[in-house]
Amino acid sequence: MHRQESLDTHRSPAEALRIDAVSEVERLSLALREDLQGRFRRRGAVVGCSGGVDSSVVMALCARALGPKRVLAVLMPERESSPESVTLARSWAEALGIETVTEDITEALEGAGCYRRRDEAVRRIFPEYAQGWKCKISLPDDLLDKETLNVFSLTVVSPQGVEQRKRLMADEYYQVVAASNFKQRTRMAMLYYHAELRNYAVVGTANKNEHDLGFFVKYGDGAVDLAPIQHLFKTQVYMLAEQLGVPEDIRRRPPTSDTYSAGSTQEEFFFRISFDMLDRIWRRWEQGATPEVIGTEFGLTAEQVRRVVDDLARKNRTTEYLRAPALTYPFPDGDVSSLVRHAAKQNVPAGSGAQERRAPRA
Repeated sequence: MHRQESLDTHRSPAEALRIDAVSEVERLSLALREDLQGRFRRRGAVVGCSGGVDSSVVMALCARALGPKRVLAVLMPERESSPESVTLARSWAEALGIETVTEDITEALEGAGCYRRRDEAVRRIFPEYAQGWKCKISLPDDLLDKETLNVFSLTVVSPQGVEQRKRLMADEYYQVVAASNFKQRTRMAMLYYHAELRNYAVVGTANKNEHDLGFFVKYGDGAVDLAPIQHLFKTQVYMLAEQLGVPEDIRRRPPTSDTYSAGSTQEEFFFRISFDMLDRIWRRWEQGATPEVIGTEFGLTAEQVRRVVDDLARKNRTTEYLRAPALTYPFPDGDVSSLVRHAAKQNVPAGSGAQERRAPRA
């Protein structure tokens, strides 16, 4: 405990991550307005709002860029999400003058088998898991204190509040994650429904931590038209939140994925270290500082810094496929003329099906 207190007071996050929040708000607001109206030719913006700081900042930026009447906040609870998420999101949208739409996605998730498929995997580990129980998955905590691999564990909580935890094997892990990802993909489908209904664009809420380390679902919360805060560390998002007047109830709320019924913070589920320390180490590492220098600056050992840097590099490397566009396989010269030449060689009229061939001459 004494060590953590000394870390928190050794250096302010602003010293390593300082940005001019006033200028950045103006820059992003102008860019959103120009891109939405010019490049995308859309009338407004749709934002999925979770009651967290990221979506609250994006919602405020869109309101500044376009005016609140051209922004729609979509709230998408389901039976396992926190009621606080909807309450905070709606309150902030109303303060900004933004219209809200609430879409409960529980029935869609039930229809896709989200809960059933996940629970099948959970019961292979905890056979007693039943209605009224809750679950979550998480990585080992305290990255600074010991070297541990990114191996997920499953925690279940009985109706009486008794917790049990076991390591997730590969098959069960993949099934729990694949089933849970229905939530993010269903939400994104709903956002595009409302965007297409109004000729709006979908504005994403992912920050640098989430994007660069793969803390998002491909074609789920990663599928957006614009990503205005994707370059910002989480701590920098908080700086914008303060500048934009985001309520303290939202700024003080521990960041959560709001995916698992038992509830877990983003730190517990994925990042394994506070954003305050993670972002400072990450930023200094990007600036070329060695683990020894970073450790001296923040009251850590070089080995502790190396563990954090190695974890950052590993997560970035292993999630590269999430950020990659779909692979394509064009003809070698890359233009349509190759298709015509290919058809000619095969004695096939250009534009006919690939399996169609001219009848042999008599």
